[in-house]
Formats: sequence, structure tokens, C-alpha cells
Amino acid sequence: MSKPRISYVDPATVKDPDMIAEFERCAREGTPRPESQAIRAHVPAAFWSFANTWRDVFKNGVADHKIKELCRIYVSRSVMCEFCGNQRSIKAAKSGLKENDYSDLINFESSTLYDERQKAALSYAEAITWDLPCDDAFWARLHKNFSEPELVEIGYFVAITMGQQRWLRTLNIEHHQILAGQDGSMAPGFETEEALKRSKQAADYWVKINAKQSTRAAE
Repeated sequence: MSKPRISYVDPATVKDPDMIAEFERCAREGTPRPESQAIRAHVPAAFWSFANTWRDVFKNGVADHKIKELCRIYVSRSVMCEFCGNQRSIKAAKSGLKENDYSDLINFESSTLYDERQKAALSYAEAITWDLPCDDAFWARLHKNFSEPELVEIGYFVAITMGQQRWLRTLNIEHHQILAGQDGSMAPGFETEEALKRSKQAADYWVKINAKQSTRAAE
């Protein structure tokens, strides 16, 4: 078991019934999973700030949840956050998002998997993640596909998840370490600690593929 750089708060030591219920929801439903919340729980204000933002801006809100989920995993694949990248939104899956829909996110512009609205949103996520220049054509594309409230929500969400993922990847946290035994929101092949280890060792593990693509791009 990897050791986190900041200790987990043991949910068994938590006295606040609302926080206990949120931990249980994280184990059952995920996104976020309980490990990341066990880090944030050192500061209850941080714990609730993230939980409430995630509920109101990611799971609910005005923009298509499936689009926000694609943007979330685009960020994971870009910044190489394995903890976040190995989770899937249960709500998005129930709404029709398939595992194959995540397979070509880094190459979204040339991919046939995504429609114009999805590509426009992913270009927004790309620009925010990589600090790309945004000209009039870029914004015309976004305004053609989304209302201003949708653009605010998607942009705010991408900024939140990008910052959180860049932080979480430094912490050395892993799934199935807190409230283990429930697989809520885990990606296929990552449902248990043993399955996760096997998937990470596989030659087609997304992190290995992304690393190879990055190496080729740099040559």
C-alpha cells in the first residue's frame, strides 16, 4: 500500500454525522472517492467546500453532465492524475456515456467519437489546462455551442478539477485505502485493489500510452 504524503483522516474518528454520511456516499457513489476527501477532512471547511462544489457544479448545474465528465477525464489524461483518471461518473454512465467515449480524449479534435459541442467544450478544457491563446474564433465557437451560464459553469468546473488534480497527483494517494470494499465510480478494471494493480501493470494502461505519446511528440 502506498503511503500518502499527507495522512488520511480515519472516518472512524469523525464525529460529525453529516461528514460521516458524506464519506459513506463517497465510498458508495464516488467522484470524489473517500481517499481524497480523507485528505481534505483535515480542514472541514475544505472538505465541505469541495463536496458542495462538486455536487452543485459537476453533478448538477446547467451544463450537460456528460460533457463535464469528458472534460474531467481530459484533464486527468493531460496532467496524468491517475487517482482521478481511474474514476468514472456513475451519473454519466447512466446517461449513456460509454467507456469507449474516454478513449480518444487527447486527440479529440481529430477523433470521430465526439460531436461538435463536445469538441468545443474539450477545446475550452484544453485552453484552460495548457494556458493556450484564445482568439475571437475560439470564443465564437464556444458561444455558438453554449450559453453564457454554461460557459461559466464549464470553465469554473475545469478550473476546479484541474487545480485539484494537479494537487492530488502530488499526494501519492490510491484507491481502496479508505472505506475499502465498495467500488462506486471506479473505472472498469479498477474495482478492487487487486484489479487495480493488474490494470496498472498492463501494457495498454492509459498512463503508459500517454507517456509514449508525449515522448514521441517531444522527439
